[in-house]
Amino acid sequence: MSTQHQELAATLAADVRNGATTRSAKLKWVVVADPSLGPGLVANATACLGAAAAAVLPDLVGGAVPDASGQVHAGLPWTGVSILAADAGKLREIRAKAATKEGVFITDMTKHAQASRSYEEYRAGVGETEEADLAYYAIGLLGPRNKIDKLVGGLPLLR
Repeated sequence: MSTQHQELAATLAADVRNGATTRSAKLKWVVVADPSLGPGLVANATACLGAAAAAVLPDLVGGAVPDASGQVHAGLPWTGVSILAADAGKLREIRAKAATKEGVFITDMTKHAQASRSYEEYRAGVGETEEADLAYYAIGLLGPRNKIDKLVGGLPLLR
């Protein structure tokens, strides 16, 4: 794990407050997707970005929750996550700005990820493509609430 990821993971762990509202959390998590992809590809992208964030930042997910019948339900992100909409150009712009902000964790879903049939094919495709030529389908941002709000302010919820 990179030093930046370790620092963000420590901040995240220190901010876990299961009884607090998501709006009172110091950290905010958003996923911004291109709605022109259609519901299936958007759903796939958001699920993959959630898994990527949880793998690097395990404190993002709360503990298991038993119901009154004793059945156990897997933990969910205590931060909540807003799913927002932006076209491909806006996604690229937001990602570029986010990359300059300290303490902002970025996940992204590129065209290569959706088109590849294996992880090795995905790695090769991204590895052979300059960053400026990557086509982003969705991005995930997690970081200080004020920084995330500045990056995505004004974007509509994905409907």
